[in-house]
Amino acid sequence: MIGIVMFFAALALLLSGFPVAFIFGGVALLFGVFAQGADIFAFMPFRIQSIMESTTMMAVPLFIFMGLVLQKTRLAEQLLEAMAKLFGGVRGGLAISTVLVGALLAASTGVVGASVVAMGLISLPVMLKYNYDKSLACGTICASGTLGQIIPPSIILIILGDVLGIPVGDLFKAALWPGLILIGAYIVYILIYAFMNPASAPALPVDPSISRRSYYGQALKAILPPLALILVVLGSIFAGIATPTESSALGGVGALVLALIYRQFSFKMLYDASLETVKVTAMVFAILLGATAFSMAFSYTGGDYIVEEVLTQLPGGQMGFLLLSMLAILVLGFFIDFVEISFIIVPILAPVADALGIAPIWFAILIAMNLQASFLTPPFGFALFYLKGVAPDSIRTTHIYKGVVPFILLQLVVLVTILAFPGLYGLT
Repeated sequence: MIGIVMFFAALALLLSGFPVAFIFGGVALLFGVFAQGADIFAFMPFRIQSIMESTTMMAVPLFIFMGLVLQKTRLAEQLLEAMAKLFGGVRGGLAISTVLVGALLAASTGVVGASVVAMGLISLPVMLKYNYDKSLACGTICASGTLGQIIPPSIILIILGDVLGIPVGDLFKAALWPGLILIGAYIVYILIYAFMNPASAPALPVDPSISRRSYYGQALKAILPPLALILVVLGSIFAGIATPTESSALGGVGALVLALIYRQFSFKMLYDASLETVKVTAMVFAILLGATAFSMAFSYTGGDYIVEEVLTQLPGGQMGFLLLSMLAILVLGFFIDFVEISFIIVPILAPVADALGIAPIWFAILIAMNLQASFLTPPFGFALFYLKGVAPDSIRTTHIYKGVVPFILLQLVVLVTILAFPGLYGLT
């Protein structure tokens, strides 16, 4: 039972606010040495070397770099301005524009924080100016910004591919339909909300001096460059021309080319993007090293056998296990980050899923969709903090919390459909 006690001790310490990597590493060291002695970590250097040499994980810093370069090229600003003009004449048009731009940013950057902050700075003031309901505006921005979790190229899909031993390219393909259906669900909800509450999501006044063709031209000009980058990155993967790691390098180069096209390239921009990439990557890999030590100690103290025995005996077989594991990940997402869940919880659940004959890609997409909700769930949803940090004083935390609830429910509805009808998504 030492492994089980260690697991709950680590979860309790996470609430202290101490750096996650040191919590997992420290708890593993204390409990591992207590249970088995110092020799338990004899193979730790070889595991670290294996992590550092992983070609799959090399894609993480490259995609992060691509997203940060695009963030600094005013890409989001130009997209939002063009989309707002295109859909502004429709009730809820600004919110729909935000969803579509969030989807494009997700497919071209995959960086949730950058997307939420960019749309919070650009889209939120415009929606407030035209008397949009504050909760609807905040919920739309937070939900749209988190699309980068499920729409490839997604950092979480790369991590899950490495943890579960699944080709990342296959995960990217499998995530396309769930991501598109989620976007459609957001848009349908906004249209229904705007129809039932016209004053809360009004249409923008149309400027008669500007033709519709001009609007289309501006939108096309803003959309084509990032769309070309998306086609290069994802198209090369889906066509089998390049691996995800190779395509991430293409994406980084493509982002720099776009910076030159937008005349936003400078060595200061390159330095800032590189520095932030190193910081984020160091955080991810530090957590991975702490999680590796934790998983070693958990396994050597017998915790994995206890968990596997309990979970395989659940009533309902595959469905019983999936329901319990999804509920556990959802609840943990209220309090801890997706990276910790991926590196700590998923390796514990993966052997059980394999023993029960659950398709690994189906299991991975369920986890990815579930982890997307963790960015929105109070009290510690990161998207909520990102938006609050850039929102005007008129936006209260309650507006943000209230606004994300319908979008969390929509995510759960899509999650349930993936769980109940995996064949519709080609996941079986």
